[in-house]
Amino acid sequence: MDTKQQRLLRKLPGVDHLLELWDKKQPIEDIPRTVLVRSIRTTIDRLRMRILVDDELLDETMFSDNQLLQLATQAVNKSMKFNLKRVINATGVVVHTNLGRSLLPESVARHVAEISSYYSNLEFDLERGTRGSRYSCVEEILCEISGAEAALVVNNNAGAVFLSLETLAKGKEVIVSRGELVEIGGSFRLPEVMARSGAKLVEIGTTNRTHLSDYEGAIRDETALLLKVHTSNYSLVGFTAEVPLKDLVALGAKYNIPVMNDLGSGSFVDFSEYGLMKEPTVQETVAAGADLVTFSGDKMLGGPQAGIIVGRKDALEHIKKSPVTRALRIDKMTLAALEATLHLYRDESKAVLAIPTLNMLALSPRIIANRAKRLQNRLKKLGNEKLEAVITNASSKVGGGALPLAELPTKCVGIKIKGLSANRIERLMLDATPPIIGRIENDLFVMDVRTIQDEEIAIIALTFKKILAEA
Repeated sequence: MDTKQQRLLRKLPGVDHLLELWDKKQPIEDIPRTVLVRSIRTTIDRLRMRILVDDELLDETMFSDNQLLQLATQAVNKSMKFNLKRVINATGVVVHTNLGRSLLPESVARHVAEISSYYSNLEFDLERGTRGSRYSCVEEILCEISGAEAALVVNNNAGAVFLSLETLAKGKEVIVSRGELVEIGGSFRLPEVMARSGAKLVEIGTTNRTHLSDYEGAIRDETALLLKVHTSNYSLVGFTAEVPLKDLVALGAKYNIPVMNDLGSGSFVDFSEYGLMKEPTVQETVAAGADLVTFSGDKMLGGPQAGIIVGRKDALEHIKKSPVTRALRIDKMTLAALEATLHLYRDESKAVLAIPTLNMLALSPRIIANRAKRLQNRLKKLGNEKLEAVITNASSKVGGGALPLAELPTKCVGIKIKGLSANRIERLMLDATPPIIGRIENDLFVMDVRTIQDEEIAIIALTFKKILAEA
Protein backbone atom coordinates (compact mmCIF):
# COMPACT_ATOMS: atom_id res chain seq x y z
CA MET A 1 0.00 0.00 0.00
CA ASP A 2 1.48 3.34 -1.05
CA THR A 3 1.84 6.43 1.10
CA LYS A 4 -1.13 8.29 -0.47
CA GLN A 5 -3.50 5.40 0.17
CA GLN A 6 -2.38 5.19 3.79
CA ARG A 7 -2.86 8.93 4.24
CA LEU A 8 -6.33 8.87 2.70
CA LEU A 9 -7.40 5.84 4.73
CA ARG A 10 -6.39 7.66 7.92
CA LYS A 11 -8.62 10.52 6.81
CA LEU A 12 -11.71 8.31 6.84
CA PRO A 13 -14.02 9.43 9.66
CA GLY A 14 -15.70 7.19 12.19
CA VAL A 15 -19.44 6.61 12.18
CA ASP A 16 -19.81 8.57 15.43
CA HIS A 17 -18.16 11.64 13.91
CA LEU A 18 -20.57 11.72 10.97
CA LEU A 19 -23.54 11.13 13.26
CA GLU A 20 -22.54 14.11 15.40
CA LEU A 21 -22.01 16.18 12.25
CA TRP A 22 -25.45 15.22 10.96
CA ASP A 23 -27.19 16.07 14.25
CA LYS A 24 -25.47 19.42 14.40
CA LYS A 25 -25.81 20.62 10.80
CA GLN A 26 -28.65 18.66 9.23
CA PRO A 27 -31.11 17.34 11.82
CA ILE A 28 -33.97 15.80 9.83
CA GLU A 29 -36.47 14.29 12.22
CA ASP A 30 -38.30 12.00 9.80
CA ILE A 31 -35.17 9.97 8.95
CA PRO A 32 -35.15 6.74 11.00
CA ARG A 33 -31.94 6.40 13.00
CA THR A 34 -31.32 2.92 11.58
CA VAL A 35 -31.43 4.33 8.03
CA LEU A 36 -29.06 7.15 8.95
CA VAL A 37 -26.50 4.82 10.56
CA ARG A 38 -26.63 2.36 7.69
CA SER A 39 -26.25 5.15 5.12
CA ILE A 40 -23.25 6.60 6.94
CA ARG A 41 -21.60 3.16 7.09
CA THR A 42 -22.27 2.75 3.36
CA THR A 43 -20.70 6.16 2.64
CA ILE A 44 -17.54 5.30 4.58
CA ASP A 45 -17.28 1.83 3.02
CA ARG A 46 -17.58 3.26 -0.50
CA LEU A 47 -14.88 5.84 0.17
CA ARG A 48 -12.60 3.12 1.53
CA MET A 49 -13.18 1.02 -1.58
CA ARG A 50 -12.44 3.95 -3.88
CA ILE A 51 -9.18 4.59 -2.06
CA LEU A 52 -8.09 0.98 -2.40
CA VAL A 53 -9.17 0.62 -6.04
CA ASP A 54 -8.14 3.96 -7.56
CA ASP A 55 -6.78 6.60 -5.19
CA GLU A 56 -5.87 8.82 -8.17
CA LEU A 57 -9.52 9.88 -8.38
CA LEU A 58 -9.51 11.18 -4.81
CA ASP A 59 -7.89 14.03 -2.97
CA GLU A 60 -8.00 15.22 0.61
CA THR A 61 -10.79 17.73 -0.11
CA MET A 62 -13.14 14.76 -0.43
CA PHE A 63 -12.84 14.29 3.34
CA SER A 64 -13.94 17.73 4.50
CA ASP A 65 -16.93 17.80 6.85
CA ASN A 66 -19.13 19.44 4.21
CA GLN A 67 -18.18 16.93 1.53
CA LEU A 68 -18.70 13.97 3.86
CA LEU A 69 -22.07 15.35 4.93
CA GLN A 70 -23.11 15.75 1.30
CA LEU A 71 -22.16 12.15 0.50
CA ALA A 72 -24.03 10.91 3.57
CA THR A 73 -27.09 12.95 2.57
CA GLN A 74 -27.06 11.39 -0.90
CA ALA A 75 -26.90 7.92 0.65
CA VAL A 76 -29.77 8.74 3.04
CA ASN A 77 -31.93 10.11 0.23
CA LYS A 78 -31.32 7.00 -1.84
CA SER A 79 -32.24 4.74 1.09
CA MET A 80 -35.48 6.62 1.68
CA LYS A 81 -36.66 6.22 -1.93
CA PHE A 82 -38.67 3.26 -3.14
CA ASN A 83 -36.64 0.68 -5.04
CA LEU A 84 -39.60 -0.21 -7.26
CA LYS A 85 -40.53 2.87 -9.25
CA ARG A 86 -42.29 3.95 -12.39
CA VAL A 87 -40.22 4.14 -15.58
CA ILE A 88 -41.00 5.24 -19.13
CA ASN A 89 -40.61 2.38 -21.60
CA ALA A 90 -39.14 3.81 -24.80
CA THR A 91 -37.58 0.50 -25.90
CA GLY A 92 -40.37 -0.56 -28.25
CA VAL A 93 -40.68 -3.92 -26.46
CA VAL A 94 -44.37 -4.06 -25.56
CA VAL A 95 -44.39 -6.92 -23.04
CA HIS A 96 -41.04 -6.05 -21.44
CA THR A 97 -40.28 -8.56 -18.69
CA ASN A 98 -37.60 -6.38 -17.11
CA LEU A 99 -39.96 -3.39 -17.03
CA GLY A 100 -42.96 -5.15 -15.49
CA ARG A 101 -44.54 -6.73 -18.57
CA SER A 102 -48.14 -5.67 -19.18
CA LEU A 103 -49.66 -2.37 -18.06
CA LEU A 104 -53.03 -2.59 -16.33
CA PRO A 105 -55.91 -0.57 -17.78
CA GLU A 106 -56.95 2.45 -15.72
CA SER A 107 -60.30 0.89 -14.80
CA VAL A 108 -58.51 -2.24 -13.60
CA ALA A 109 -56.03 -0.25 -11.51
CA ARG A 110 -58.91 1.62 -9.84
CA HIS A 111 -60.64 -1.66 -8.99
CA VAL A 112 -57.43 -3.06 -7.50
CA ALA A 113 -57.00 0.09 -5.39
CA GLU A 114 -60.54 -0.24 -4.03
CA ILE A 115 -60.27 -3.93 -3.23
CA SER A 116 -56.87 -3.54 -1.57
CA SER A 117 -57.95 -0.50 0.46
CA TYR A 118 -61.10 -2.04 1.95
CA TYR A 119 -62.37 -5.38 3.15
CA SER A 120 -63.75 -7.63 0.42
CA ASN A 121 -65.62 -10.90 -0.02
CA LEU A 122 -62.38 -12.66 -0.97
CA GLU A 123 -63.42 -15.95 0.63
CA PHE A 124 -66.96 -15.14 1.69
CA ASP A 125 -70.14 -16.22 -0.09
CA LEU A 126 -72.48 -13.23 0.14
CA GLU A 127 -75.53 -15.24 -0.97
CA ARG A 128 -75.14 -17.95 1.66
CA GLY A 129 -73.42 -15.87 4.31
CA THR A 130 -70.73 -18.53 4.73
CA ARG A 131 -67.13 -19.09 3.81
CA GLY A 132 -66.54 -19.29 0.06
CA SER A 133 -63.74 -19.91 -2.43
CA ARG A 134 -61.36 -17.16 -3.51
CA TYR A 135 -61.37 -18.54 -7.04
CA SER A 136 -65.13 -18.25 -7.57
CA CYS A 137 -64.86 -14.58 -8.57
CA VAL A 138 -62.89 -15.43 -11.73
CA GLU A 139 -63.83 -19.01 -12.54
CA GLU A 140 -67.21 -18.22 -14.05
CA ILE A 141 -65.97 -15.48 -16.36
CA LEU A 142 -62.94 -17.55 -17.41
CA CYS A 143 -65.30 -20.36 -18.42
CA GLU A 144 -67.58 -17.88 -20.19
CA ILE A 145 -64.76 -16.45 -22.32
CA SER A 146 -62.79 -19.64 -22.95
CA GLY A 147 -65.64 -22.12 -23.31
CA ALA A 148 -64.08 -24.42 -20.68
CA GLU A 149 -66.00 -26.34 -18.00
CA ALA A 150 -63.86 -25.19 -15.09
CA ALA A 151 -60.93 -22.92 -14.25
CA LEU A 152 -58.30 -22.25 -11.60
CA VAL A 153 -55.76 -19.44 -11.16
CA VAL A 154 -52.35 -19.69 -9.49
CA ASN A 155 -49.32 -17.38 -9.18
CA ASN A 156 -47.84 -17.80 -12.67
CA ASN A 157 -47.86 -20.15 -15.65
CA ALA A 158 -44.84 -22.07 -14.40
CA GLY A 159 -46.87 -22.78 -11.28
CA ALA A 160 -49.87 -23.79 -13.40
CA VAL A 161 -47.78 -26.29 -15.38
CA PHE A 162 -46.08 -27.65 -12.26
CA LEU A 163 -49.37 -28.05 -10.37
CA SER A 164 -51.08 -29.81 -13.27
CA LEU A 165 -48.20 -32.25 -13.73
CA GLU A 166 -47.78 -32.87 -10.01
CA THR A 167 -51.48 -33.63 -9.61
CA LEU A 168 -52.19 -35.68 -12.72
CA ALA A 169 -48.87 -37.36 -13.51
CA LYS A 170 -46.76 -37.70 -10.36
CA GLY A 171 -44.80 -40.95 -10.56
CA LYS A 172 -46.10 -41.60 -14.07
CA GLU A 173 -45.05 -40.84 -17.63
CA VAL A 174 -45.77 -37.73 -19.69
CA ILE A 175 -45.15 -37.82 -23.45
CA VAL A 176 -43.74 -34.65 -25.03
CA SER A 177 -42.29 -33.86 -28.44
CA ARG A 178 -38.56 -33.18 -28.30
CA GLY A 179 -39.11 -30.00 -30.31
CA GLU A 180 -41.37 -28.63 -27.57
CA LEU A 181 -39.07 -29.00 -24.55
CA VAL A 182 -38.92 -25.26 -24.07
CA GLU A 183 -36.78 -23.03 -21.90
CA ILE A 184 -38.09 -19.60 -20.97
CA GLY A 185 -36.44 -16.65 -19.21
CA GLY A 186 -34.55 -17.24 -16.00
CA SER A 187 -33.40 -20.72 -17.10
CA PHE A 188 -36.88 -22.19 -16.53
CA ARG A 189 -36.79 -25.50 -18.39
CA LEU A 190 -39.76 -27.77 -18.93
CA PRO A 191 -37.81 -31.02 -18.28
CA GLU A 192 -36.65 -29.69 -14.92
CA VAL A 193 -40.15 -28.59 -13.95
CA MET A 194 -41.43 -32.04 -14.85
CA ALA A 195 -38.72 -33.68 -12.75
CA ARG A 196 -39.64 -31.52 -9.74
CA SER A 197 -43.31 -32.40 -10.17
CA GLY A 198 -42.49 -36.10 -9.98
CA ALA A 199 -43.62 -36.76 -13.55
CA LYS A 200 -41.42 -38.85 -15.82
CA LEU A 201 -40.53 -37.25 -19.13
CA VAL A 202 -40.81 -39.36 -22.27
CA GLU A 203 -39.26 -37.57 -25.25
CA ILE A 204 -40.47 -38.47 -28.71
CA GLY A 205 -39.70 -37.39 -32.28
CA THR A 206 -36.79 -35.22 -33.30
CA THR A 207 -36.03 -31.55 -32.80
CA ASN A 208 -37.71 -30.55 -36.04
CA ARG A 209 -40.22 -33.32 -36.81
CA THR A 210 -42.67 -35.26 -34.64
CA HIS A 211 -45.50 -37.45 -35.93
CA LEU A 212 -48.66 -38.90 -34.41
CA SER A 213 -47.10 -42.36 -34.66
CA ASP A 214 -44.32 -41.17 -32.34
CA TYR A 215 -46.88 -40.40 -29.65
CA GLU A 216 -48.81 -43.62 -30.15
CA GLY A 217 -45.63 -45.71 -30.12
CA ALA A 218 -44.64 -44.30 -26.71
CA ILE A 219 -47.95 -44.96 -24.94
CA ARG A 220 -47.75 -47.53 -22.15
CA ASP A 221 -49.71 -48.47 -19.03
CA GLU A 222 -47.60 -45.89 -17.14
CA THR A 223 -48.61 -43.04 -19.46
CA ALA A 224 -50.63 -40.44 -17.54
CA LEU A 225 -50.64 -37.46 -19.90
CA LEU A 226 -50.00 -36.31 -23.45
CA LEU A 227 -48.45 -32.84 -23.24
CA LYS A 228 -48.33 -30.34 -26.09
CA VAL A 229 -46.31 -27.16 -25.52
CA HIS A 230 -46.74 -24.09 -27.70
CA THR A 231 -43.30 -22.80 -28.66
CA SER A 232 -44.25 -19.18 -28.12
CA ASN A 233 -40.71 -17.86 -27.61
CA TYR A 234 -39.05 -19.46 -30.67
CA SER A 235 -39.99 -20.87 -34.07
CA LEU A 236 -38.79 -23.83 -36.07
CA VAL A 237 -38.78 -23.23 -39.81
CA GLY A 238 -37.87 -25.32 -42.82
CA PHE A 239 -38.28 -29.11 -42.84
CA THR A 240 -40.59 -29.38 -39.82
CA ALA A 241 -43.66 -31.29 -38.69
CA GLU A 242 -45.78 -31.24 -35.55
CA VAL A 243 -48.99 -32.99 -34.58
CA PRO A 244 -52.11 -30.78 -34.60
CA LEU A 245 -53.87 -30.58 -31.25
CA LYS A 246 -57.11 -32.10 -32.59
CA ASP A 247 -55.20 -35.23 -33.71
CA LEU A 248 -53.51 -35.51 -30.33
CA VAL A 249 -56.91 -35.18 -28.62
CA ALA A 250 -58.28 -37.99 -30.79
CA LEU A 251 -55.32 -40.17 -29.84
CA GLY A 252 -55.85 -39.39 -26.16
CA ALA A 253 -59.52 -40.34 -26.43
CA LYS A 254 -58.57 -43.62 -28.11
CA TYR A 255 -56.39 -44.64 -25.16
CA ASN A 256 -58.32 -42.75 -22.45
CA ILE A 257 -55.32 -40.49 -21.73
CA PRO A 258 -55.87 -36.77 -20.98
CA VAL A 259 -54.24 -34.15 -23.20
CA MET A 260 -52.73 -30.98 -21.75
CA ASN A 261 -51.73 -27.95 -23.84
CA ASP A 262 -49.40 -25.33 -22.36
CA LEU A 263 -49.93 -22.18 -24.40
CA GLY A 264 -47.38 -20.12 -22.46
CA SER A 265 -48.45 -16.58 -23.31
CA GLY A 266 -52.05 -17.37 -24.13
CA SER A 267 -54.51 -14.91 -25.62
CA PHE A 268 -58.23 -14.47 -26.13
CA VAL A 269 -57.64 -12.31 -29.24
CA ASP A 270 -56.72 -13.51 -32.73
CA PHE A 271 -53.85 -11.12 -33.46
CA SER A 272 -53.74 -12.10 -37.14
CA GLU A 273 -56.74 -9.78 -37.53
CA TYR A 274 -54.46 -6.91 -36.49
CA GLY A 275 -51.59 -7.69 -38.84
CA LEU A 276 -49.62 -10.01 -36.57
CA MET A 277 -48.82 -13.69 -36.91
CA LYS A 278 -51.51 -16.23 -36.15
CA GLU A 279 -51.30 -17.66 -32.62
CA PRO A 280 -53.66 -20.26 -31.11
CA THR A 281 -56.21 -18.58 -28.85
CA VAL A 282 -57.40 -20.07 -25.59
CA GLN A 283 -60.92 -20.49 -27.01
CA GLU A 284 -59.63 -22.39 -30.07
CA THR A 285 -57.52 -24.65 -27.88
CA VAL A 286 -60.41 -25.49 -25.58
CA ALA A 287 -62.69 -26.07 -28.56
CA ALA A 288 -60.13 -28.48 -30.03
CA GLY A 289 -60.76 -30.72 -27.03
CA ALA A 290 -57.73 -30.26 -24.77
CA ASP A 291 -58.50 -31.55 -21.27
CA LEU A 292 -56.29 -28.89 -19.69
CA VAL A 293 -54.99 -25.58 -21.05
CA THR A 294 -52.45 -23.45 -19.18
CA PHE A 295 -51.39 -19.88 -19.96
CA SER A 296 -50.20 -16.61 -18.43
CA GLY A 297 -52.40 -13.83 -17.11
CA ASP A 298 -49.93 -11.14 -18.11
CA LYS A 299 -47.99 -11.17 -21.37
CA MET A 300 -50.44 -11.30 -24.32
CA LEU A 301 -53.50 -11.33 -22.08
CA GLY A 302 -52.55 -7.91 -20.72
CA GLY A 303 -53.51 -8.56 -17.10
CA PRO A 304 -51.60 -9.23 -13.86
CA GLN A 305 -49.03 -11.97 -13.40
CA ALA A 306 -50.97 -15.19 -12.95
CA GLY A 307 -51.07 -18.76 -14.19
CA ILE A 308 -54.45 -19.82 -15.52
CA ILE A 309 -55.68 -23.40 -15.91
CA VAL A 310 -58.90 -24.06 -17.80
CA GLY A 311 -60.40 -27.31 -19.02
CA ARG A 312 -62.45 -30.33 -18.07
CA LYS A 313 -64.27 -30.11 -14.75
CA ASP A 314 -63.18 -33.47 -13.33
CA ALA A 315 -59.50 -32.70 -14.01
CA LEU A 316 -59.76 -29.22 -12.45
CA GLU A 317 -61.56 -30.55 -9.36
CA HIS A 318 -58.70 -32.99 -8.84
CA ILE A 319 -56.15 -30.18 -9.15
CA LYS A 320 -58.06 -27.88 -6.79
CA LYS A 321 -57.83 -30.50 -4.03
CA SER A 322 -54.03 -30.72 -4.26
CA PRO A 323 -52.23 -29.34 -1.17
CA VAL A 324 -49.78 -27.66 -3.56
CA THR A 325 -52.60 -25.41 -4.80
CA ARG A 326 -52.53 -23.41 -1.56
CA ALA A 327 -48.79 -22.83 -1.90
CA LEU A 328 -49.34 -21.35 -5.37
CA ARG A 329 -52.50 -19.35 -4.70
CA ILE A 330 -52.82 -15.70 -5.66
CA ASP A 331 -53.74 -12.76 -3.45
CA LYS A 332 -56.74 -10.43 -3.54
CA MET A 333 -54.99 -7.73 -5.62
CA THR A 334 -54.10 -10.20 -8.38
CA LEU A 335 -57.63 -11.62 -8.35
CA ALA A 336 -59.13 -8.14 -8.53
CA ALA A 337 -56.88 -7.18 -11.44
CA LEU A 338 -57.54 -10.41 -13.32
CA GLU A 339 -61.32 -10.26 -12.91
CA ALA A 340 -61.48 -6.63 -14.03
CA THR A 341 -59.28 -7.40 -17.05
CA LEU A 342 -61.40 -10.41 -18.01
CA HIS A 343 -64.56 -8.28 -17.89
CA LEU A 344 -63.09 -6.16 -20.69
CA TYR A 345 -62.77 -9.25 -22.92
CA ARG A 346 -66.53 -9.59 -23.13
CA ASP A 347 -66.29 -7.04 -25.96
CA GLU A 348 -63.12 -7.56 -27.99
CA SER A 349 -63.23 -4.14 -29.66
CA LYS A 350 -63.39 -2.46 -26.27
CA ALA A 351 -60.66 -4.74 -24.92
CA VAL A 352 -58.26 -3.75 -27.70
CA LEU A 353 -58.85 -0.07 -26.91
CA ALA A 354 -58.75 -0.37 -23.11
CA ILE A 355 -56.00 -2.93 -22.45
CA PRO A 356 -52.63 -1.21 -23.03
CA THR A 357 -50.83 -4.34 -24.25
CA LEU A 358 -53.46 -5.04 -26.91
CA ASN A 359 -53.66 -1.37 -27.81
CA MET A 360 -49.90 -1.01 -28.34
CA LEU A 361 -49.73 -4.17 -30.44
CA ALA A 362 -52.62 -3.03 -32.64
CA LEU A 363 -51.52 0.61 -33.13
CA SER A 364 -51.95 1.85 -36.68
CA PRO A 365 -48.99 3.35 -38.59
CA ARG A 366 -50.83 6.70 -38.63
CA ILE A 367 -51.12 6.88 -34.84
CA ILE A 368 -47.46 5.91 -34.43
CA ALA A 369 -46.31 8.53 -36.95
CA ASN A 370 -48.40 11.23 -35.26
CA ARG A 371 -47.01 10.34 -31.83
CA ALA A 372 -43.42 10.52 -33.13
CA LYS A 373 -44.11 13.91 -34.70
CA ARG A 374 -45.63 15.24 -31.46
CA LEU A 375 -42.58 14.15 -29.47
CA GLN A 376 -40.20 15.67 -32.03
CA ASN A 377 -42.13 18.96 -32.00
CA ARG A 378 -42.15 19.13 -28.19
CA LEU A 379 -38.38 18.71 -28.18
CA LYS A 380 -37.87 21.30 -30.93
CA LYS A 381 -39.99 23.79 -28.97
CA LEU A 382 -37.34 23.72 -26.25
CA GLY A 383 -35.44 26.01 -28.61
CA ASN A 384 -32.00 24.68 -27.79
CA GLU A 385 -29.53 24.50 -30.68
CA LYS A 386 -27.55 21.76 -28.93
CA LEU A 387 -30.46 19.36 -29.28
CA GLU A 388 -31.21 17.46 -32.49
CA ALA A 389 -34.29 15.21 -32.69
CA VAL A 390 -34.80 13.08 -35.80
CA ILE A 391 -37.53 10.57 -36.68
CA THR A 392 -36.36 7.17 -37.90
CA ASN A 393 -38.04 3.97 -39.06
CA ALA A 394 -37.56 0.88 -36.91
CA SER A 395 -39.21 -2.31 -35.64
CA SER A 396 -40.82 -2.92 -32.27
CA LYS A 397 -40.95 -6.30 -30.52
CA VAL A 398 -43.84 -8.04 -28.79
CA GLY A 399 -41.62 -9.28 -25.96
CA GLY A 400 -42.45 -11.57 -23.06
CA GLY A 401 -41.41 -14.63 -25.05
CA ALA A 402 -44.31 -14.17 -27.48
CA LEU A 403 -44.29 -13.94 -31.30
CA PRO A 404 -40.48 -14.03 -31.58
CA LEU A 405 -40.50 -13.51 -35.36
CA ALA A 406 -42.92 -10.58 -35.33
CA GLU A 407 -41.46 -7.29 -36.53
CA LEU A 408 -43.81 -4.39 -35.79
CA PRO A 409 -43.08 -1.36 -38.01
CA THR A 410 -42.65 1.71 -35.82
CA LYS A 411 -41.21 5.20 -35.58
CA CYS A 412 -38.43 6.27 -33.25
CA VAL A 413 -37.18 9.68 -32.18
CA GLY A 414 -33.38 9.73 -32.12
CA ILE A 415 -31.57 12.29 -29.98
CA LYS A 416 -28.20 14.01 -30.30
CA ILE A 417 -26.97 16.64 -27.85
CA LYS A 418 -23.85 18.61 -28.74
CA GLY A 419 -21.15 17.91 -26.20
CA LEU A 420 -22.78 14.72 -24.87
CA SER A 421 -22.21 11.18 -26.13
CA ALA A 422 -25.12 8.82 -26.69
CA ASN A 423 -23.91 6.79 -23.72
CA ARG A 424 -23.92 9.89 -21.53
CA ILE A 425 -27.45 10.79 -22.64
CA GLU A 426 -28.59 7.27 -21.84
CA ARG A 427 -27.07 7.55 -18.35
CA LEU A 428 -28.79 10.88 -17.72
CA MET A 429 -32.12 9.42 -18.83
CA LEU A 430 -31.69 6.49 -16.45
CA ASP A 431 -31.01 8.96 -13.62
CA ALA A 432 -34.10 11.04 -14.44
CA THR A 433 -37.38 11.01 -12.50
CA PRO A 434 -39.03 8.94 -13.81
CA PRO A 435 -36.21 7.07 -15.56
CA ILE A 436 -36.58 6.84 -19.34
CA ILE A 437 -35.42 3.55 -20.86
CA GLY A 438 -34.42 3.70 -24.52
CA ARG A 439 -31.57 2.29 -26.59
CA ILE A 440 -28.52 3.45 -28.54
CA GLU A 441 -28.34 3.11 -32.33
CA ASN A 442 -25.94 4.83 -34.73
CA ASP A 443 -24.68 7.20 -32.01
CA LEU A 444 -28.24 8.31 -31.23
CA PHE A 445 -30.24 7.84 -28.05
CA VAL A 446 -33.35 6.29 -29.56
CA MET A 447 -36.92 6.25 -28.19
CA ASP A 448 -39.55 4.00 -29.79
CA VAL A 449 -42.90 5.79 -29.55
CA ARG A 450 -44.99 2.60 -29.74
CA THR A 451 -44.43 1.98 -26.01
CA ILE A 452 -44.46 5.64 -24.96
CA GLN A 453 -47.83 6.66 -23.54
CA ASP A 454 -49.35 9.92 -24.81
CA GLU A 455 -49.10 11.64 -21.43
CA GLU A 456 -45.42 10.72 -21.19
CA ILE A 457 -44.41 12.95 -24.12
CA ALA A 458 -44.55 16.03 -21.87
CA ILE A 459 -42.49 14.24 -19.19
CA ILE A 460 -39.79 13.33 -21.73
CA ALA A 461 -39.64 16.92 -23.01
CA LEU A 462 -39.30 18.26 -19.46
CA THR A 463 -36.50 15.78 -18.76
CA PHE A 464 -34.52 16.98 -21.78
CA LYS A 465 -35.13 20.59 -20.76
CA LYS A 466 -33.47 19.88 -17.40
CA ILE A 467 -30.58 18.03 -19.05
CA LEU A 468 -29.95 20.87 -21.49
CA ALA A 469 -30.01 23.43 -18.68
CA GLU A 470 -27.20 21.58 -16.94
CA ALA A 471 -25.23 20.57 -20.06
